[in-house]
Amino acid sequence: MTRLLEDKITIVTGASRGIGAAAGRAFAEAGARVVLAARSETDLETLAREITRMGGKALAVPTDVTDPASVGALVERTVSTFGGLDAAFNNAGTGHQPTPLAELEVDEFDEVLAVNARGVFLAMKHEISAMQATGGGAIVNMASTAGLRGVKGIAAYVAGKHAIIGLTKTAALEYAADGVRVNAVAPGPIDSHRLASLPAQVRDQIAEVVPLGRIGDPGEVVATVAWLASDQASFITGAAIPIDGGKTAAGA
Repeated sequence: MTRLLEDKITIVTGASRGIGAAAGRAFAEAGARVVLAARSETDLETLAREITRMGGKALAVPTDVTDPASVGALVERTVSTFGGLDAAFNNAGTGHQPTPLAELEVDEFDEVLAVNARGVFLAMKHEISAMQATGGGAIVNMASTAGLRGVKGIAAYVAGKHAIIGLTKTAALEYAADGVRVNAVAPGPIDSHRLASLPAQVRDQIAEVVPLGRIGDPGEVVATVAWLASDQASFITGAAIPIDGGKTAAGA
């Protein structure tokens, strides 16, 4: 990804850990100016300092993606600091413990949808306006293979990820004429903070149902995101790209 995003002004939400933090580092390494957004100010500041030490440019902006004012302030701060917005990775998300739909608490359902679906909607609402002002840009939304099929026990998560893909496709059509590309990535099992905490036996069982025979690495997701955000993907919009070792193709 050497200099793939040279001089691009970018936002990464959910940047305090996992895939989001990896994306922040990778974007900076690819030459971008990176605005890091998440609720944890301490973690964001630590990452921003790390990126600065390695020669990159990063700004930490504590953000609640469920709050319209907070998301608006994030984009405004980005534009006022760096002069515009070229690309965004809307990665912030959450999940819930496996629970049959009829037993899922309404508040828990609402919380998951607020972060996963409302959060992406609010981010795009403000990001698109900023991109229109400077002639276009690229947005990549974090979906999941759970947004491409049904999965038992995680109804709210599945609903939110399906919503993200629907929002992605709709925004791609609405703003193509303005030069704003909107795509989504749909990872399968990735070795981020959630899977890393599972027992080895469980991780082995997960890997067994992946045609490539292993769990994915966060860097493999980030590489796809960076490419979609770059000018190399200039003819791609409205796509939801599985990053799952073949699970979707296998119907697993």
